[in-house]
Amino acid sequence: MSFPVYLKNGDQVKANDHVYCSPSWDTRDGTPYSVARIMQFLPPADAPKGEEGKNYLYTRVRLAWYYRPSDVSDRPVADSRLLLAAIYSEVCDINQLRAKCHVVHRDKISDLSGWKKRPDRFYFNRLFDPYIKKEFEVIPSQNVRNLPDSIRDVLISRYEYVVAEKEVIPDLTDHVRLCDSCQGWCPSPDTVQCDRCKRYFHMRCVQPPLMAKPSRGYGWTCAPCSRKHEQEVDSHEIRHPTPVPLKPKSNLPAPRGRGRPRKDRSLAEKEENFPVKHFNLWPFRYFGQHTVAEDTLDPEDLIFPRTATRLGPKFQATVPLGPNPDIPPADEERGDDRTVETFGLINTLTESEVVEVEECMRGLTDDAELRHNVDWLTEVIRRFSDAAIVARSFTSVNMKSTKSTIKWVKDDKGLYTTVEKASYIDEPWTRDEVVAFEDAIQLHGAELRAVRDEVVSRSMPEVVRFYGHWKSSKLGEENQRIRTAGVPPKPIRKQYMSAAEANDGQRVGLSDDEGSIVSQPSKIPSCGACRTRESNVWWKAPKGLPTSVLCETCGTNWRKYADLNVRPVREESLPTSKSRSGIEKREGTPLAGPSAKKARTTASAQSTPPPPTTAPQIRCLTCMKNGPLGKVLKCKQCQLRVHAGCCGAIVDPANVESWICELCENEESLEASVNPDCLLCPRAGREDRARKPWPPSDTFLRACKPTEGQGWAHILCSVFTPEVTFTDASRLRLVEGLSTVPRHRWTTKCCLCSEPEGAVIRCNDCSKEFHASCAWKQGHKFGFEIQPVKSSRRDTTIITTFKGESGCMNAIVSCKEHDHSKRDIYDICETNEGGETALQVYCQAYKQAPVGQAHALLRKARRLDSILNVRSDHIPLITPEQKSPDPQCYICDTQFSPAFYPITNRLNGVHTHICHGCYFPGKRYYATRGVGLITEINSLELEV
Repeated sequence: MSFPVYLKNGDQVKANDHVYCSPSWDTRDGTPYSVARIMQFLPPADAPKGEEGKNYLYTRVRLAWYYRPSDVSDRPVADSRLLLAAIYSEVCDINQLRAKCHVVHRDKISDLSGWKKRPDRFYFNRLFDPYIKKEFEVIPSQNVRNLPDSIRDVLISRYEYVVAEKEVIPDLTDHVRLCDSCQGWCPSPDTVQCDRCKRYFHMRCVQPPLMAKPSRGYGWTCAPCSRKHEQEVDSHEIRHPTPVPLKPKSNLPAPRGRGRPRKDRSLAEKEENFPVKHFNLWPFRYFGQHTVAEDTLDPEDLIFPRTATRLGPKFQATVPLGPNPDIPPADEERGDDRTVETFGLINTLTESEVVEVEECMRGLTDDAELRHNVDWLTEVIRRFSDAAIVARSFTSVNMKSTKSTIKWVKDDKGLYTTVEKASYIDEPWTRDEVVAFEDAIQLHGAELRAVRDEVVSRSMPEVVRFYGHWKSSKLGEENQRIRTAGVPPKPIRKQYMSAAEANDGQRVGLSDDEGSIVSQPSKIPSCGACRTRESNVWWKAPKGLPTSVLCETCGTNWRKYADLNVRPVREESLPTSKSRSGIEKREGTPLAGPSAKKARTTASAQSTPPPPTTAPQIRCLTCMKNGPLGKVLKCKQCQLRVHAGCCGAIVDPANVESWICELCENEESLEASVNPDCLLCPRAGREDRARKPWPPSDTFLRACKPTEGQGWAHILCSVFTPEVTFTDASRLRLVEGLSTVPRHRWTTKCCLCSEPEGAVIRCNDCSKEFHASCAWKQGHKFGFEIQPVKSSRRDTTIITTFKGESGCMNAIVSCKEHDHSKRDIYDICETNEGGETALQVYCQAYKQAPVGQAHALLRKARRLDSILNVRSDHIPLITPEQKSPDPQCYICDTQFSPAFYPITNRLNGVHTHICHGCYFPGKRYYATRGVGLITEINSLELEV
């Protein structure tokens, strides 16, 4: 029996209705709804076959898809109601049905303009085949006239439309063409037309028969017309007038005019409910230049579009002649028993030989589990087969060697030989490898190449084999659980209402089955398209918009019609200025919109409107994109231009024009060192600084932050060095933890500048190591990526949300040679709906020092304790408690330090000490005696 199907809004749907179809919002990644036609409703996949299965409620539906032109090509299409049909179906979950719509062929619509003004109305006039990537014309089958009556009647009775190439349509819609000789139907491929009498002939009916049609640009005349033409020429009584080129007559339907839409309600309802013939669930079939007309009479004939093969003679195989019996065969010919790797010959053995093989197999191993191992059994059968080929005794077969052999391998000299390959049984997987494999399976599914990239210690064949065993073990555990506890009950899932609920007139409002309605938007939500702040319902917005929500109108237009008119973002960060009326316009009001104050009605006021005011745009040196003043700050002294969120600046809107960066501010306040060199980068000598001032103001590397030791560090280096934190992450102030950077980061050479100084970081996609500043100069990719977090690790992982995507946010630095198009990497200056940059969100979540646990000095002492514990075995320390002369720092002359490091001047051999505050794990050291006095210890060649 059949059950009525009702959607959430109470509309009943049945076969051949058109619907919107879409999975959940997260699954489809913000793409619009798909339009499809319901072909049939289906019970669950595991329902019994036959009549018993008809008693189950429908849980699946077979849909015939439509494409939008933008889905199949990069060609922009302004008409959002135009679709492309397709002879392609798919079975989907019935819960993916969203709402009803109407799709009609273009020729069935009398008023196209009025049709497109009505909601949920679409039309099509072409078909796209997803397999051969080609578009075809779709015409009503009644317009096809150049066919025999028997074929045309069958075509019209079965199908509503016909699919063909554009160049074939004039021939199909022409009047029926009959051969003037045999009065038989003339199909286009085998027909030739006389250029004078315009009659058609079969090429085989012409005397002599034509082997091919005339070349392009040439015509053909029949014998009577040729004879008549010769007589006219010989008589010299006729003078041919100059031919006037005529416009070729087209058999296509006349184009429709664009008149005023007719408001005929009954006609519009009749058109949307127009009955359409379907044969085997399809309303159209292919009838183009690659179709044999008589084959359409067969109901089992394929209806899909066809095309000619693209493989010419160049790609065809050339089969050589048979072997010459006079020439002796080669010593080693590929394909015989010596070169083909035989997997098994058990089926060719006699019964006594099979019994002997079984007896020998029992003595090969005592391990019961190994006897049932597929890989072991495969290798045993192969070795017994090799013994049978060379007539060797089966008792000589043993499994002591785990190595297998492979034949027909070409060596360095170009000769084929037999070599020994790897073990036929893989080494047992470790626990770490299994965990990495299962995590990769959960992330990538059955894409084993992506899984292999996660499990780097195993080869691709090993991953494939382990996946088969792993999947079988999981299936065995599931079967054992079913045998123990029984089949679990299926959850009740209903996309549709019961008939009683529908008859009661119950209507369900907006449903959130797809999970795209934002129940609790931000305090001041703003539509990412029209910028309005008023809406009854807020929908999730696709990626790439200024905000992550859409109003009800824009959200509906995007989901149904893939139509989203994005208005440019107003410069909200400008200093608030009142309009001429004294009333401040709210965000979302068009710039050219009417003023709140009543405008003057004089002629002068109307004729000379005030010029629109445009906000100044400043290009950020980080992302190289323009932004309004306030969002992008410009230093008053050094002209540094950077997004406020990327330098931790919080500026009063009234003082944005007088903003000064921290390096310029320090020149007056002298709160930190006057040496602006980054402590995480290679040190520049005095000659380099004199030749090229550092840091330059035309790059993001000018943005620096003071450290806890009154030094300086680039914001870029501080953010992308994992061990470094900030005392105040919201303002990116006081860089902490430089001493916790591992020693190997300081001693490794940068692959870009070859300097062994500074702290290097590693590329996320390869093993290259470089300084963050060097990578920035080379144009490498800097950004942030959000990785999903397993439910079992959510308690131990910091989860943050950016632009609607939640997970663990990672700082990504990748070489510019890698492909980043398949990864969602947020740029440093990319902002979310709250106006925060990706750098801000990352630093606030992962770069904040634990200031609530201890004050700064205690945190530094704890880091010092950990460093001393680690380096106590490698670096000799002199603590104040040891009985020795009071040490004094050679750089800062202090006598108070948790530890002193002995150093030696290689020039004069004098032994001295450096305090822990002046010591740095590099080769060059700098210290400040007072303000402005720099001592370069490296010139003394000190050795720790």
